[in-house]
Formats: sequence, C-alpha cells, structure tokens
Amino acid sequence: MFHKKIHPELCRRILRNNDFHGRVPRKKSYINAMGEHTGLTNCEARELCKKPDPATNGYIMQQTMYRIKDPRKSLPFYTEVLGMQLLQKLDFPEMKFSLYFLGYENPKDIPTDKRESIEWTFSRKATLELTHNWGTETDPDPKYHNGNTEPRGFGHIGITVPDVEKACKRFEMLNVEFVKKPNDGNMKGIAFIKDPDGYWIEILNPVNIANLVPNQ
Repeated sequence: MFHKKIHPELCRRILRNNDFHGRVPRKKSYINAMGEHTGLTNCEARELCKKPDPATNGYIMQQTMYRIKDPRKSLPFYTEVLGMQLLQKLDFPEMKFSLYFLGYENPKDIPTDKRESIEWTFSRKATLELTHNWGTETDPDPKYHNGNTEPRGFGHIGITVPDVEKACKRFEMLNVEFVKKPNDGNMKGIAFIKDPDGYWIEILNPVNIANLVPNQ
C-alpha cells in the first residue's frame, strides 16, 4: 500500500537523485544506513511496477493448483469446511489423473452443457484446482511439499470470512488443524489452518487486516 500523497513524479526524482536512472536498484539499496536489510521503498515499488500492456486486457488470475493425495479427504474439506462449490471435474484416463475445480460461485450459474460448463469454469476468477494423480491415495509415500518447510517457496492461499473468531471456533469443532489461532503471535485477528495435505490457508477479515497494517 502506498501513501496517497506520494506522487509518481516525486518518486522518479528521488530515484534519479539516488543514481538509479530508471534502472532496477541494486541489492545494496535494500540495506539501510544501519547496515540492516530492508524492503523496497514506496517509490521504488512504484517505479518497478509498469503500466500494463494493452495486450494483456482480458487477462485474469484464474486458478491456483495443488496436488492432493486423496480427493475423498480434500473435497469434503474444501466444500463442507470452507464452503466452496465443485465447479468442474475433469478426468484424463490415459494419463491417470483427475482435476477438481472449486470456488465461491453460485452452483445455479454452472451451465448444464459440458462444453459450456468447461468454458464457464475457466472464465471464473480465483478458482482452486486440485490435481489427483490416481493411486496416490493408497501409496504410503507421496507427501506434497507445502512450501513452508525448507526449501521455502509457496506460502498459502487466503480465505476472507465475516468473523475470524467465529470461523475458527467452527473449525475447532470440525477438528481442523491450526498453524496459528487468531490470538497467537504478534499478528492478532488472523489465523492459519491446514488442509488434509498440509497446505496452509490464511483465514482473514478485511477490517482486521486494515487494523494490522501500519500507516504507510
């Protein structure tokens, strides 16, 4: 988030005065006067984010894909526990895998014609694609990396709820595994739970997040 009073032209002047000249700042710019590592300034971030090319008009963030071990565990979790709808199931027998697309859509909107329903599914925003490679449900070895152990990479998805405390009380009743409860740690009012494969899911509320973020 950027402070509304910081004008882009001011950012460019600051960058020029610091000898960046429109280039991506070198790594040494991420160390402050005390020799401590720091993040990008608001100005640097503005400069690095370019105006979208008109050729990208119509692009959307359509899906995030997880590999899952057992759909008999994952599908009830995402539908009953988190309230998503199954939007589409696609099977690929020759390659022995299935795809399950889930999201927060009205099931009445799903077309009854198969081809139309596929096109509709792939035009939805922010869906979850669960990939099941047949046989992993009975194989004792497969365990997918959730990105939160070394080497770290992917972190989590986030689900917005009206009331974090109320949602988490329900999760407890449903025996959902927690990484962090709302009152744990320094960041109060948000929680993290795990799905059946150990992927992390942030449980958040917009007001709580706004209260947590320092003035920018």
